[in-house]
Amino acid sequence: MSDLTRNAVEVLPEGRLAEQLAGERPLRVKLGIDPTTADIHLGHTVVLEKLAAFQREGHTVVLIIGDFTARVGDPSGRSSTRPLPSAEEIEANAASYQEQAFKLLDRERTEVRHNSEWLRMEPEALLGLMAQTTVARLLERDDFQKRLGAGQPIAALELLYPLLQGYDSVAVEADVELGGTDQKFNLLFGRDIQGAYGQPPQSILTMPILVGTDGVQKMSKSLGNYVGVTDPPEQMFGKLMSIPDPAMDEYFRLLLDAETPAGPPNEAKRELARRLVDRFHSEGTGAAAEAQFNQVFVDRGVPDDIEVWEIGPYGGSEPGVILLPQLIGAGFGISSSEARRLIKQGGVKLDGQPVPADALQLPRADLAGRVLQVGKRRFLQLVDGAS
Repeated sequence: MSDLTRNAVEVLPEGRLAEQLAGERPLRVKLGIDPTTADIHLGHTVVLEKLAAFQREGHTVVLIIGDFTARVGDPSGRSSTRPLPSAEEIEANAASYQEQAFKLLDRERTEVRHNSEWLRMEPEALLGLMAQTTVARLLERDDFQKRLGAGQPIAALELLYPLLQGYDSVAVEADVELGGTDQKFNLLFGRDIQGAYGQPPQSILTMPILVGTDGVQKMSKSLGNYVGVTDPPEQMFGKLMSIPDPAMDEYFRLLLDAETPAGPPNEAKRELARRLVDRFHSEGTGAAAEAQFNQVFVDRGVPDDIEVWEIGPYGGSEPGVILLPQLIGAGFGISSSEARRLIKQGGVKLDGQPVPADALQLPRADLAGRVLQVGKRRFLQLVDGAS
């Protein structure tokens, strides 16, 4: 019991999960993921690893791909209505999500379900589901209260979302549902829906939200402060070396279930990066990524806590080409004309090597994962969010 609740924020209702675990049958433990983007980052793995812990204890893991609810949009933690992906994007993202989730879960022992199986229901069934609650109950959630107070709109579809997620628990007969702390309302609401359909209400377990590499906001691809589980080893290592020292305890605890090693923070951060690269790639890739990091950062005098900068849409005259002056201007807060002048004067370097004076356009692939330097003390580690 203690292992399965370690690092959890809340386990509700109190004592219920302990009773369930004391029973004779394996529990059905549910996690739903809406495939609104193509990649899973380390923030997602906090809950996925908890799901894997239940799986290792012999319980049945049910991974729900929310291909239907992704068309509705989860309002959790949102200050505005979430833009919705196309059907084609959802399908492609769903396939990518599954493959990445299996970096943590046992593929053969995971029950994967798509909630379009049961949510494409007849109108009578949908009306029956909607009859199980009131608008006042749905508006209790903090996200909606804040938006109402600010005079911001709430789409009718968003009001429907907790009902649909709750019905997922009915469809798979969930005993336990996992989620981040921002999912608490939805998870508890699922208990109400199960009770309305005559099922024993699930217990819920919420996990902390991992802070991003900026050490301030939650990890999010849209904020550019994420580490993707499919990032190349060198890029993953470099991003992890950029996290602020105060965030290390959280990263060790939530991602490795370990204490931060004693000693210099830089050495602890290197251990964190090595272990996570090994975990999501293969044994030994962490050490190889560290050697590459040393070659770029240590041997050439580059600080190892530089800002990570996502290559933006600074398109050149051809597809896949980046206008370097625009990238430099955006990254370092200078004008494009000043950036062109610095390039011509030899004041811009990539991985310690001067950029040729006429290199105003470079292939995007030649920039990803490299260190961009302006002058003697200004650096950015470039990552390609489009990859």
